[in-house]
Amino acid sequence: MAARDDILTRPQIDAALADLPDWRYRLGGLVTVFKTPTAAGALALIADVGRLAEESDHHPDLDWRYNRVFIRFSSHDVGGEVTARDTGAAASVSQAAAAAGAEAQPGLYRSVDIGIETADAGEISEVWRVALGYRKGRFGHLVDPYGRGPGVSFRQGPTPDGNRLYVDIHRSKAESGPVLEKVAATGASTNSDHAPHRVVVTDVQGNQLCLCTEEGHGPDLGE
Repeated sequence: MAARDDILTRPQIDAALADLPDWRYRLGGLVTVFKTPTAAGALALIADVGRLAEESDHHPDLDWRYNRVFIRFSSHDVGGEVTARDTGAAASVSQAAAAAGAEAQPGLYRSVDIGIETADAGEISEVWRVALGYRKGRFGHLVDPYGRGPGVSFRQGPTPDGNRLYVDIHRSKAESGPVLEKVAATGASTNSDHAPHRVVVTDVQGNQLCLCTEEGHGPDLGE
């Protein structure tokens, strides 16, 4: 198992991303989407990513949707954080994608979590973990060990409000502005007290969701 001093801080991640324009930071990982001209091109890119992963012994989470390939790199041996292995792997994949004529569309990579307001996370987290078949992840969150389902996070406080369940939708800050404008145009109310980390959206029936970005997130920021 790698030492935790391999984990990159948010400033280090941001510095690396300056040279990785195809990628975004997201909840302990680096994410992107590549669009290829054809579905066959996507399969060929997947084969290239697999070959690179085998050569480096560092494997991403990968999802194929017709001519788009969704990719996430994270170092699971240090608790699901970003290391230099991830930035190196991301650079190699970008080179392979460019050679394949693929277009990077990182703004398409959205992550969804279920948030639960609670006065005592320890009292309820095991119920959710067992029912979902999840494992405990970073900062007490629950995660699907196969990366398929939404994560579950617990926002602990002495007086949870009436809406205890909500949805966290994570997008990159670079792509969040137009989404916020469109959401506001639906008639929903927004609370930007914690922006750009998160904006709380309440629909006309009182249901809440949070539009979140990578700001305020990181291994050194108590994400």
